[in-house]
Amino acid sequence: MPQVLIVLGSKNDAPVARKASDVLKEFGVTSQTVVASAHRTPDRVRELVAGSDARVFIAIAGLSAALPGAVASATVRPVIGVPVSGKVNLDSILSIVQMPAGIPVAGVGLDRGDNAALLALQILGLTDEVIAKKLERHRADMAEAVARDSEEVSKDVQC
Repeated sequence: MPQVLIVLGSKNDAPVARKASDVLKEFGVTSQTVVASAHRTPDRVRELVAGSDARVFIAIAGLSAALPGAVASATVRPVIGVPVSGKVNLDSILSIVQMPAGIPVAGVGLDRGDNAALLALQILGLTDEVIAKKLERHRADMAEAVARDSEEVSKDVQC
């Protein structure tokens, strides 16, 4: 049983999904990635969501980006929407953040499958202390990397 179900609007969104699955794998969290279109296969979307035991859903889509809302309409579990960049980026962002009252979708930045995974981990970490501790270590590692970068820049850039 995957803890996170990643649903793509099309196979073209796979590079964004890979970012998410790589982060989840790094934290030891199971995921499954599937393709289902909110417009072309709405019944498949509903069936996948209803039949899933996943605790969190990540829905990745571009253009009208209706997929995160379609997933959210089929579950009361958390849904994270990832807008995919394209010729016009604003449409996918607004489709995810401008959901009607009562059917919320959490949104992350364009192509930020990695941040969607981290948000999913934070949700899972509410009831899983191992994940929560790994997230704390991840944040500490990022802070240490920034400190190292600062030292390096301070040595290289002198005024």
